[in-house]
Amino acid sequence: MMGLQITTLSENTAGLGNFLGEWGLSILVETAGAKILFDTGQSISASHNADLLGIELGKINKIVLSHGHYDHTGGLRLILRRMRKEIEIIAHPDIWQVKYATRGDEERYIGIPFHRQTLERLGAHFKLSKKPVRITDNIITTGEIPMVTDYEGIEPYLVVKEEGSFKPDKLLDDQALIIKTRPGLVVILGCAHRGIINTLYHARKLTGVKAIDMVVGGCHLMDATEERVWLTIAALKELGVQRIGVSHCTGLPAAAIMAQEFGDRFFFNNAGTIINL
Repeated sequence: MMGLQITTLSENTAGLGNFLGEWGLSILVETAGAKILFDTGQSISASHNADLLGIELGKINKIVLSHGHYDHTGGLRLILRRMRKEIEIIAHPDIWQVKYATRGDEERYIGIPFHRQTLERLGAHFKLSKKPVRITDNIITTGEIPMVTDYEGIEPYLVVKEEGSFKPDKLLDDQALIIKTRPGLVVILGCAHRGIINTLYHARKLTGVKAIDMVVGGCHLMDATEERVWLTIAALKELGVQRIGVSHCTGLPAAAIMAQEFGDRFFFNNAGTIINL
């Protein structure tokens, strides 16, 4: 596969210049045959930063949503308005669950901040699938990710509201994007709520490709114990991951340890980062 460019349009931290940083994530994946927007950030940052980079949002031909949290979907309405066209949005059916975060007495809605009909009026065509979706010969979504490690789990404060009561959110909608390249797989993570290592095991099984060239995105280690961080690092090394670019929900303590352990194979993947392969 020739010519892969990965541009981070929105992330908690921003690169040099006038880029906006905002809690959330949005990554543009461009190949000769496709322009795929993976998540849309929390609000205006993805659109603003795309303008700074001279990216025409109207030329994007697919949107993939990693899961149904506001910080990955909140930029969707603005981006659809800017696109001015009909576009397929690939996601898991559970993105429309009523998602909350509960900490102590606080109950905060953290789901998609728009009605489905509003987005459909702006041109969104939702392709909702629990299974992997093949976008091109070399690009596929993970679909649902099996949880097989014994140290990765979903935080108990992430819940869904069903019939007036809160239930644990299994986050079955959590998915990643897998790109096959000559050196190996490139895996783009949204939040990796179901575990970065679970995601990578699933990517290898789905594609039959063992080599993992690069992992980019949110690793959801911000609430992880130090033990889990070290177990994750050991598994990344065992998997032979060549490069890792962390974003968003990885958490600075975990990222700092990873930076030390991976050396020049590690980078902070912030807003404005462009990777050419």
